[in-house]
Amino acid sequence: MSRKIRYGMVGGGRGAFIGAVHRIAAAMDQQIDLVCGAFSSDPERSRASGADLFLPADRCYGSYQEMIESEAKLPADQRMDFIAIVTPNHVHFPPAKLALERGFHVLSDKPATFNLAEAQELAALVEKTGLLYGLTHNYTGYPMVKEARHLVATGKLGKIRKVVVEYPQGWLATRLEASGQKQAGWRTDPTKSGAAGCIGDIGTHAENLAEYITGLKIEELAADLTAFVEGRALDDDGNLLLRFEGGAKGVLHSSQISVGEENNLNIRVYGELGGIEWHQPEPNTLLVKWADQPMQVYRTANGYLSAAAKAAGRTPPAHPEGYLEAFANVYRNFANHLRARLENRTPAADDPALDYPRIEDGVRGMAFIEAVVKSSKANAAWTRVGH
Repeated sequence: MSRKIRYGMVGGGRGAFIGAVHRIAAAMDQQIDLVCGAFSSDPERSRASGADLFLPADRCYGSYQEMIESEAKLPADQRMDFIAIVTPNHVHFPPAKLALERGFHVLSDKPATFNLAEAQELAALVEKTGLLYGLTHNYTGYPMVKEARHLVATGKLGKIRKVVVEYPQGWLATRLEASGQKQAGWRTDPTKSGAAGCIGDIGTHAENLAEYITGLKIEELAADLTAFVEGRALDDDGNLLLRFEGGAKGVLHSSQISVGEENNLNIRVYGELGGIEWHQPEPNTLLVKWADQPMQVYRTANGYLSAAAKAAGRTPPAHPEGYLEAFANVYRNFANHLRARLENRTPAADDPALDYPRIEDGVRGMAFIEAVVKSSKANAAWTRVGH
């Protein structure tokens, strides 16, 4: 197939943050083209946002419904191949559902849906249609995260005993939403964010990272959620104890009122034989620790890394890679899987094209949120995470 993969975007118009990140990530490998969009719930703003991106006027739509229905009527050699959903949480499910029903693949921002029931319905639809669904848990795209996963999967650390994952931020330490700040506004609004605030926004990233690296599912948790800022309807801080399948124990804390913290996602995993430590602010370094030898420092793009980590690297050693490149790896793998589908090819089991978050991760994330909220309301009672 001698053409680029084509996509349309839902959300991400003027004043949005994450839409531009998605567009940069999609464009980085020059394999994917943005051909249309419904960039806002306001039709005029949507079309103006499309014009900002120099899209043809007839491909700048007033709503996602109009975009999906209109694109479905175009010839196969013109219409979009998939949609990217970059809206607030409450507008994840409706366009994903309609796109799948009209034969389009979906790549969505996380969490997958507004609630668990929607995620389960979406999973059933993905299975029924056989179409691809990807979720942008972008931190799984870092080369050193993939190396950490490889070390666990190959048994180098031994049986996993303990997982400590943290995601502290400080940007919501005051009632920023009262100032009209758009990003704070929807994230603290239960009608747009869902049942959780901080836990839904960044706690799900920590949950997904822990499960991705260890290959273990969280079975039970005890959660204590707090809204520290007066007048805030949703949690801005969460502290969890975790029980993983296989007997591993864990701690997860997620906070948006940790003053002075920027985006300090980090994880430590300890097995019977060794441990790993990774920090998102210094993403090109993975610390590997042993009981009987000095700590090792693994660095991105070196020849001693696993095939998965090397495939995720983009530049020679010591050239900084970070957030955008990791995000682009999710887009690249999803697009390569889609290309194989369009060419009637089945990727090999170890093909990087298969390494991106799926609808199963989306359902896991929503089940996690539901369990956390339920546990916290019951005074941190141990609560099972539904599968």
